[in-house]
Order: sequence, then C-alpha cells, then structure tokens
Amino acid sequence: MAANSVDRAKQAVRTQVWDALTAADAVHDPSVHGRIPHFKGAEQAAARLAGLPAWQRASVVKAVPDKAQLPVRARALEEGKTVYMAVPKLATPKPFYLLDPAALTVPPTEAAASRTAAAIAPTVEVDALRPLDLIVLGSVAVNRDGARIGKGAGYSDIEFALLTEAGLVTPETLVVTTVHALQVTDTPIPTTEHDVGVDLIVTPDQTITCPNPHRPSGVDWSALTAEKIAQIPALVARQGA
Repeated sequence: MAANSVDRAKQAVRTQVWDALTAADAVHDPSVHGRIPHFKGAEQAAARLAGLPAWQRASVVKAVPDKAQLPVRARALEEGKTVYMAVPKLATPKPFYLLDPAALTVPPTEAAASRTAAAIAPTVEVDALRPLDLIVLGSVAVNRDGARIGKGAGYSDIEFALLTEAGLVTPETLVVTTVHALQVTDTPIPTTEHDVGVDLIVTPDQTITCPNPHRPSGVDWSALTAEKIAQIPALVARQGA
C-alpha cells in the first residue's frame, strides 16, 4: 500500500473511532477529534493493568504524557516505579523527563500530570535511561493483532526507535496501551515498518493479549523528512554519529 493510501486508511479508522466515542459520550474532551482520547474509565483500565504480574514485576516504566494515561503514571509512581515521559515533540537535547518516586516533591498524582512533570522533573538524554520493563502507549485505535494508531504525529514511533537503538527496549520489554473498549477496532489497520505494535491492550473491563506485534528494529530514516529530523535533537545527534 502506498504511503498516501496508508495515511488515508489510518485517518478513516481514526475518524470512525472518534465518532463512536463521541456518540457514546465516552470521553472527557469537548471534542475528541485530533486527540488521544481522554476516555471515561481510564482509572479502571489503569487498575486492571496494575493487577497484572508483568506490571507488578516492572520497576522502570516509559509512559506517554496523555491525560488518558495519567492514572497509569500516577499508579506507577505510587508503587515506587521509575517513570520516564517524553518532552513534547522530543524537542530538547535531553528528550525525556525522569520521574523518580524517591525524589518527588509533590504527591504522585500531581507529579504524573504532564504540566507538573515539566516543571519539577529533570530531563535526561536517551543514553541516560535505564532499560525499560514496560512501555505504555496512548492510542486512538488498536486492533487485536496489536496494530495501533496514534493521532498521526509519529512521535511515539520515533521514541520507540531511539530507545530500541540505545538497547533500552529488549525482547522482555512489554508494550501496552490503555483504551476504551470502543477504541478496539475490528477494522484492519495498515502498518508500515516504523509502526510500533502492542503486546497488550487493556480496557476498563478486558485484557487482550496480541499475537506477535510488530516492533521496529530502529529508526526508519527513509520515513523521516529532513525537516522532522531537524526538529528532534536526538535524531540530529544520531545522524551525525
């Protein structure tokens, strides 16, 4: 499938899911279009995730900064897990916030909010991260094969590629997304080499294990424009290395 066809197909799935969530009054956002849905039931999904043995074994978690995953980040910090969260658009030379539960000056729920984290957490470069036990992604849509779609900016895929190249994502690293049941689609999701699949989908009522999700082995430079690379210092550094 040509790149434009893939983009159009993904956008059609996004629109389908955004419309379904809106019709069901399943989100907190006034308008969910263009966003990672802040779905109702996010706390229950976080609690379900926290009940899994893989979560309980994890000590280092990389999580997206979206509101839907705030309960996951807060829970991780409350349970003494180290949490890394990306700087918006990976726009700084040190593109990850380090939330160390032992060093927090505010309660975990506050520290886990992206705005507060930006104010209180030190930033670290890719190579300074500890190996990741668990990666939590936000999604607009996901299917039972583990194919997922974000809102289309591609930053989660770039983060994952950078972390993989740095040896921080291992075969044991579990990749999870928390979503509303309406975000789990039966519609085929076209994927490309740089798209990150998930091992587990967690909704408020269900845990779905995905068979053999796709994982990129590193940065797919052919999928990046010169402009995109120039905006992300960590990519510029990798390219120059």
